[in-house]
Amino acid sequence: MKRILTPVDFSGITDSVVSAAKTLALSQNARIVLVNIIQPPIITAEYAPYLENIAEIISLSERSVAKQLARLEMQLKDEGVMAETLMFNGDPVKIILDQAREQEADYIVMGSHGHTAFYDLLVGSTTHGVMLKAPCPVLVVPAQKKKPAKAKK
Repeated sequence: MKRILTPVDFSGITDSVVSAAKTLALSQNARIVLVNIIQPPIITAEYAPYLENIAEIISLSERSVAKQLARLEMQLKDEGVMAETLMFNGDPVKIILDQAREQEADYIVMGSHGHTAFYDLLVGSTTHGVMLKAPCPVLVVPAQKKKPAKAKK
C-alpha cells in the first residue's frame, strides 16, 4: 500500500493540503500519514523572563495539535481514506525528510504559504527545504490568492 506523508500546520492552507492528499490517496489506494511539527520557541536572553512557563506553553500547544490531528484523521476515515497521525517537536524540514524515509513515503503533499522569494531567502522555506532533499515526489499545494474586494458603486 502506498503512503502519502502530509505535513500540516493548521494554517489557512491546511484544508487544501488535506483535500489534495485525499484525492491522491483515493486514486492510488494509499494511506495518509498526517504530520505536525511544533517548533520550540527561540529563547533569547531578552525574552527569558517572559518564558518561565515554556513547558506549560508547549504542553498546551501539543494538546491543541493532538485534538486537531484527531479531527482530521476522523474526517478522512469517514470519507473512506485510511489515515494516521504523528506529532513531533523540532526542525520541520529535518523531521519531514526523516519521516518520509522512515514511513517509506511514496509522496509528500504539503502547502506553500505563498511568501515572496525575498521572505524565503531571509526566513527560509520548509517546502523548499523538503523539495531539495526529498526521497520521493513532492506535491506542493499553492497558497490561495486573495481576491481583491470589489469597489462599491
